Amino acid sequence: MLSAAHTSSLTAIAIASGIATLWVFGRLSDSERIDLAKRKIRANLYAFRLFADEPALIFRAQRQLLLWNARYLRLMLGPSLVIFIPIAILLMQLAAIYGSRPLAAGESAMVTAQFEPGADLHALAPSLAGQNVMVETPAVRVPDRRQACWRVRALSAESGSVLLHVPRGALSKSVQTGSGLCYLSSRRVASLLEWLRYPAEARLPRAGIRWISISYPSATIDVFGWSVAWLVWFCGVSLLTMLALRKRFGVRF
Repeated sequence: MLSAAHTSSLTAIAIASGIATLWVFGRLSDSERIDLAKRKIRANLYAFRLFADEPALIFRAQRQLLLWNARYLRLMLGPSLVIFIPIAILLMQLAAIYGSRPLAAGESAMVTAQFEPGADLHALAPSLAGQNVMVETPAVRVPDRRQACWRVRALSAESGSVLLHVPRGALSKSVQTGSGLCYLSSRRVASLLEWLRYPAEARLPRAGIRWISISYPSATIDVFGWSVAWLVWFCGVSLLTMLALRKRFGVRF
């Protein structure tokens, strides 16, 4: 499990995220129309019980129920779309901090290099060297996937790096070890689009390699002695924050 600092910082971010979501909904949603749609939905649900022996009224209530459900979803869609992109970007960045942990001294991991389509791994003969990292195995080539893999081991609690040698030059990838809050760079990429997701290291030069990654161990956070997935805790705290403060922001769900 990760440290208490991870838990407290993630909790603070989740609360801030819940407040930001309420602010967006408060500015962009129409509370009166949402309340009207909810009242109409409840009224048509009650009609099922009141007019159980009147098929024509039941069919009418079903039609109205579908109509008002669609209106309710439409009213919620606008604010949801506005908040979706920032939340998606935030979750990707949080995964790099709370989803995995650095290697411990003496711990092993896999380093994988993904080559461009059409690459001949036998001709390229990629090799790997390490700084403060021991390369424990020769390259394992997977031609169908255009990948080469190595097992490496951290030599100490100080972070190091690996150096991938190919005919066009040598490319480095950091290997993070130790403990504490840190932004893990699990992958160094060449594509600009992928770099937006993995921005911790500079983009790879165009050397026939799409990315170099390291398989950091997955992690959980410590919540009162319980091991909890970071995403579960983040979503739970955000939701509770929104429920607790929704009236103060004048938001209707």
